[in-house]
Amino acid sequence: MQVGGFQKKPVAVLIAGPTASGKTALSLRLAKELNASVVNADSMQIYRDLRILSARPSLEEESQAPHLLFGCIESERPYSVMTWLEDFAEIFNSAKNEGRPLVVVGGTGLYFKAALEGISLLPDIPEDVRRSWREFSLHNPTETLHEALRERDSVMADRLEPADTQRIVRALEVIDGTGQSLAHWQTEKSTPIISAGEALQVVLEPDRKVLHDRIQQRFDMMMDQGAVEEASSLWARGMDPNLQVMKAIGVKLLAEAELGKTSLEWAIERSKTETRRYAKRQCTFFRGQLGGWPRLDPLNSHEIDVFVERIRAAFL
Repeated sequence: MQVGGFQKKPVAVLIAGPTASGKTALSLRLAKELNASVVNADSMQIYRDLRILSARPSLEEESQAPHLLFGCIESERPYSVMTWLEDFAEIFNSAKNEGRPLVVVGGTGLYFKAALEGISLLPDIPEDVRRSWREFSLHNPTETLHEALRERDSVMADRLEPADTQRIVRALEVIDGTGQSLAHWQTEKSTPIISAGEALQVVLEPDRKVLHDRIQQRFDMMMDQGAVEEASSLWARGMDPNLQVMKAIGVKLLAEAELGKTSLEWAIERSKTETRRYAKRQCTFFRGQLGGWPRLDPLNSHEIDVFVERIRAAFL
């Protein structure tokens, strides 16, 4: 595996990987080697009330190095990729100016892609517009949705398959809420935060069976740590189920099991299945969108040692 050569000293190491792939362990090792801060790039670990089910680093792990953007957002607050970019830009620029290394770690591939390439500058869509089209999609077939899009935005209708309900609804929300096609907004991009040569990247890519075994074991550990109590506490607050935090794997399933709506055994197995599917989606994104990043087997100790030494040398 090659890290790549750089003409100037990098600012950050970017560690992407599917859930349960060993990102936390590697990030802590690098943080100690580089005397660096660890920055979160995971859309669920941002939430204060979701330590267990998001697999956020433990208090003991967080004590080993400064941790930024972990558990800092209240559950009721939406947190978009644009919000993360704004928060990350402040941290990154400060670190660059002060010469402090960063280890940016997480499983939300879109965060990394946006930091390196910029992201479409979509404006906020009024909530009543969102609600209207979501309701419409629940009571009409996909063909009707696609025809509604064609009447309003033929460019996006030509791009999207009639069965792609989620993206059709998004395109309808945008044209209705902004008066401009989603195609227009996709050409308007934010400025990349990380320039060429300012970061070293790696994707952790464990064997599929090994990853599935780790997912099983980690969810069992979550149960021992109080996952049911965490899920039930969130559910009892009566928050909007469409909030990002409420969509975390295990929240709804475990809370409903605690309420007696289903068995706990079924909820656990279903949560493990959803986690495996999520990991598969993450891996698909990394292959398609971060295809040029080097890959690393997190269980190959020699590969890890070589990688850490190359990173350490790059920051000297």
